[in-house]
Amino acid sequence: MPTYTFRCDKCGFITSTVMSIREYCAAPPAFVHCGQPSERFFEVVPAMAISNALASERHYDGLRAPDGTDISSRAKHRAYMKANNLTTADDFTQTWKREAEAREARMAGHDPTRAADVARAINQLGG
Repeated sequence: MPTYTFRCDKCGFITSTVMSIREYCAAPPAFVHCGQPSERFFEVVPAMAISNALASERHYDGLRAPDGTDISSRAKHRAYMKANNLTTADDFTQTWKREAEAREARMAGHDPTRAADVARAINQLGG
């Protein structure tokens, strides 16, 4: 669920709440501090922090598989997945690319099985 952060304009006090988007849209919270309503505050995260989070293995720290196996690094996780015949979505990148190309070719009328299907139909009709 999203976290909504509010900051008091008078003293700078910051408070956060977690609520669903539906709850927030239905009745936005009115946080009052120093006798006046606090405004919604959007914290700006430096781009470098985001890119480092994606490039690091920090999210693997302390990670364990459902059977208790330690998978606290990317290499251990990949080895576990391979040993247990499991996969992740990124393993299908090339498959999806090939299928998209084949789909576009069919939409453009370039279907390699079409000629064979026509020949088979003619043979079945006795021609």
